[in-house]
Amino acid sequence: MTLNCSTSPLRSLQTGTWVKLIGGASFQDLPALRSLAIAYGLAGIDCIDLAADGAVIEAVQEGITVAQNLVTEAQKRGFSPSSSPWLMVSLNDGEDPHFRKAYFDPLHCPTTCPRPCESICPAQAIHNNGIMPQRCYGCGRCLPICPLGLITAHSHQVIPTEIASLLRLYPIDALELHTQVGHEQAFQTLWSAIAPSVKRLKILAISCPEQPDVLDYLHFLDHLIQPLPCPLIWQTDGRSMSGDIGKGTTHAAIRLAQKVLESDLPGYVQLAGGTNAHTLSKLKSLNLLDNSQSDGRAIAGIAYGSYARSQLVPLLNELEKRDQTFPQLEQHPDLLWQAVAIAASLVTPLKKRHKSN
Repeated sequence: MTLNCSTSPLRSLQTGTWVKLIGGASFQDLPALRSLAIAYGLAGIDCIDLAADGAVIEAVQEGITVAQNLVTEAQKRGFSPSSSPWLMVSLNDGEDPHFRKAYFDPLHCPTTCPRPCESICPAQAIHNNGIMPQRCYGCGRCLPICPLGLITAHSHQVIPTEIASLLRLYPIDALELHTQVGHEQAFQTLWSAIAPSVKRLKILAISCPEQPDVLDYLHFLDHLIQPLPCPLIWQTDGRSMSGDIGKGTTHAAIRLAQKVLESDLPGYVQLAGGTNAHTLSKLKSLNLLDNSQSDGRAIAGIAYGSYARSQLVPLLNELEKRDQTFPQLEQHPDLLWQAVAIAASLVTPLKKRHKSN
């Protein structure tokens, strides 16, 4: 049985069936993002998390529009398309691995190098001419593997005034603030700059990794941002950008989520950082999805990033071979519906919980 296309993202949060696609705070591959928006939109995603980049937002908006035009066909094929996924833009309050890109000068590479960086890159961003910056999303796996230590990481911070401009120009539904323990002053500075714009949002998310005293820090943040005119999501960023490595990466996100659930922090709790196809079964085994248990608090949803994107890489590569200008997934129905089926295999299992409860 499929969900009604009119199911809203907020309703998904309330029923614990929220699924978010993490496009990547530094990922700027426009054709890939457009295709991901089409495939995961037709699979029923609730939200897409993006870089604070106008071109990225436009590419994803275009993908969502394409998906909406294919809703009837998708339903005929047994899929559960989104009514319209929310667009979420990511910000940072300082140094953060999500907001960096790798760099090296290929002229310094010896011709005899076996190029382990190229084989380990999950984004296929490394080639003979260096790193394709639009594809690099900052996972950092290439940094320690270079035999000569030639690869460095260049970080950036999103300027709040840029976000004010983006909010005026684009229908952005949500902001996600990336922070970490010890960033009290930096977060206050960021919050002061964006607080006037929060009233426009449908939801605010705060993403924080596990560190000593993390709950004290989250309580500090909650006190700082209240009263909040929209719902709040605590994103428990377990092991950043690692979901495609193996099933064990999901454990860190779940452990942090358990800590947040056991605290008295208000708001929804959503997993990220290492999430993959094994996350849902682990949550079920720990009884973390049932709002009727104990004090009624449970996981509201899951965000999938590197794992969700990696599942479609073979199809996107084939699409690029067929059309090397600006590939359009909808022009290749065989690849399109394969992509939607793969995306649905990740999205639908959590969505089905609402129908079975």
